[in-house]
Order: sequence, then structure tokens, then C-alpha cells
Amino acid sequence: MEYEKLLENAYKNLPKVKTDDSRFEIPKAQGHVQGSKTIIVNFVKIAQILRRDVSHLQKYLLRELASPGNLDGPRLILNRKISSVLINQKVEQYAKDFVICKECGKPDTTLKKEERFTYVKCQACGAKHYIKSKI
Repeated sequence: MEYEKLLENAYKNLPKVKTDDSRFEIPKAQGHVQGSKTIIVNFVKIAQILRRDVSHLQKYLLRELASPGNLDGPRLILNRKISSVLINQKVEQYAKDFVICKECGKPDTTLKKEERFTYVKCQACGAKHYIKSKI
């Protein structure tokens, strides 16, 4: 009897835990236009937050933005003027396609390659989703 009362008091004193999944935010690209080039200053940081290889994200953005470019330290230099809105849309699309789990919606995923196919493996729920686009 006393045990149940102690257990009830312990549950009452536990801190309330937030159950929303707002811990992950898709990062926004920060940059500027310099002449005829667009420079994304925080490119490597974006790749680190998404937990993806820098070269994979770079290939995706260069293909989707139809622009040649190169990596210069932590910056990505695109060889044409591109609006930040378009760059951020492409980063969000990359996160939806290659980072966020389609089952549970969490970003705790890794990219795996099996023969010719690449898939997203969720570390949280164990789901496995094949990726249709090639990079």
C-alpha cells in the first residue's frame, strides 16, 4: 500500500516532457551575390545539421539549380545569380527526400547503398525507403 503512494508521488513530481518533434529545423542557407556568382556561406554547416556528406548535398544542389559550382572551404560558390528563396526550397526538398523518415517523420536516418539502389534507413523506427532520384 505504501509503495503505491510513493510511486504515485514520484510520478507527480516528474518533469513534463514535450512531445512535439520541433527539435529539428531544416537550416536556411545564408549567403550573398557577388558579381555574377552566388556564395552560400554556411553550406558545410547545413550538411552537418542534415548529417549528410558535403559532396552528396553539393551534387544535389548543383543539379537541381542547374548551375556549375565549387566548394571553397565552408562555402559553396555557384557560378550564377540564384535567389535565396530558390536555394532554401531545394535544401528543404533535399531534406524531405534524403533525410526525413517517411514513416515517423524524424531526421534520425542514414543513407545506405545496396547493390545499385540507395535507401534511407531510419534509426528511430527501423523503416527503409528507397530513393527514386539518382545523384
